[in-house]
Amino acid sequence: MTTATSTRARPVTTANPAPVKPDRTSPSVRPVPRLAPLFPGHPILGAGPLFRTRPIEALFEITDACGDVARLRFPMKPRIAHLVRHPDHARHVLVDNAKNYGKQTRGYAKLRGLLGSGLVTSEGDFWKRQRRIANPAFHRERIAHFSELMVNCASQMLEDWSGHIASGRPFDVSREMMRLTLRVIGLTMLSTDVQAQSSAVGDAIDDLLHITIGRINNVLSWPEWVPTNANRRYDRARNTLDRIVNDMISQRRRSGEDKGDLLSMLMSARDPETGEGMSDIQLRDEVMTVFVAGHETTANALAWTLCLLSRHPDAARSLHREIEQVLGGRPPRLEDLDRLEYTDKVIKESMRLVPPVWVIARSAIDDDVIGGYRIPQGTWVFVSPYLLHHDPRFWRNPEGFDPERFSPEEEAKRREHQGKGAYLPFALGPRKCIGESFAMMEARLILASIVQRTRLELAPGRPIQLDPTVTLRPKGGLWMTAKAA
Repeated sequence: MTTATSTRARPVTTANPAPVKPDRTSPSVRPVPRLAPLFPGHPILGAGPLFRTRPIEALFEITDACGDVARLRFPMKPRIAHLVRHPDHARHVLVDNAKNYGKQTRGYAKLRGLLGSGLVTSEGDFWKRQRRIANPAFHRERIAHFSELMVNCASQMLEDWSGHIASGRPFDVSREMMRLTLRVIGLTMLSTDVQAQSSAVGDAIDDLLHITIGRINNVLSWPEWVPTNANRRYDRARNTLDRIVNDMISQRRRSGEDKGDLLSMLMSARDPETGEGMSDIQLRDEVMTVFVAGHETTANALAWTLCLLSRHPDAARSLHREIEQVLGGRPPRLEDLDRLEYTDKVIKESMRLVPPVWVIARSAIDDDVIGGYRIPQGTWVFVSPYLLHHDPRFWRNPEGFDPERFSPEEEAKRREHQGKGAYLPFALGPRKCIGESFAMMEARLILASIVQRTRLELAPGRPIQLDPTVTLRPKGGLWMTAKAA
């Protein structure tokens, strides 16, 4: 697979092996569910090499061979994992029995090296407390006030594109989206303009995500304390982000000002039993999580959307017409979003084809049963939005770009026939992304601003490839040319 819109052609296996029949001779003894079909993989390393070298293709190869619940071997503890493919199974893990599935996985352990114990990586009562503190910052009424700021940031970016338009030379649009969404998250959630530091932050995050996914996938890598080139790069990048985040925290502590943003909420929170506030370490972890995760996924979603629109001119023309009719040449406003229906469909379809978070990992706290198969305590379970979003049983022409599949009528049919587990770009259940409403508002306002003023086309001779790190990025960037609309 090399492109965002042409990913795989082989049909998905639709049937699972027949369930075990109960033993009628022992009615008082319940049969033990059997283990899921095992994907053979490498004799010693199991599925490890496949996930390390071709992770997206691995999802399909494994489930094509084993069905909706596949058992995998890995060289690292707990050595056994399961990959589930059916929407009902995704919902079981993330919603119906979410209490049984924690975040004690290798991936989250490596992410804690960057994010600490923030909202993405923490669990249990501590996570619940932090989520309660952060929730008000993401209420619809509060984030509505950020719409004008988001549009202004986009407008300033587009002014800076005048040189690209005049020269006609390609530039990396994915990098531009990272810079833009980083500035937005800094201004809205932390009341800090990080525009001057965006290049340093972008380079640091690039290094951290690529090295982190390498640490997750490569069991034979050097320990993190050994001063290899990769480990030194990781430490330098993390120190860069730590310095920026800790400066935000120390400046706010010195000023004592309550700016009504997420940082102020976190700093003013008090433990109900002890009355103590958050330590600087706790604050660092939460701010780092918002700083990194709060812009990364939205930037990727926007970059892939612009790529797909360049490849599908009919959809691009429909989008242009809607924006011209609704906005009439003025900048988009919050009250326009309900009328920008096709804009919303385009972004949702882009996140179906290329979900920013391509796999979600959980660990089974107790024994469980999924699809009639036993899930032993301590084993991992993988739910892949990418896999679910490309399943032809639940999506007609799953490799095609068709925003109309997100019309109200189509969405109602889909919910009726397949439940809510087939589309999960923001995950599902209690751990669903806290910033979904924020991200969708931001993406729609920024996309409308860009399409209103420019026409972007993919630069020839530059292949578009998926880069599955922690998120799903365009490998080597997304190079496009810009013309004035």
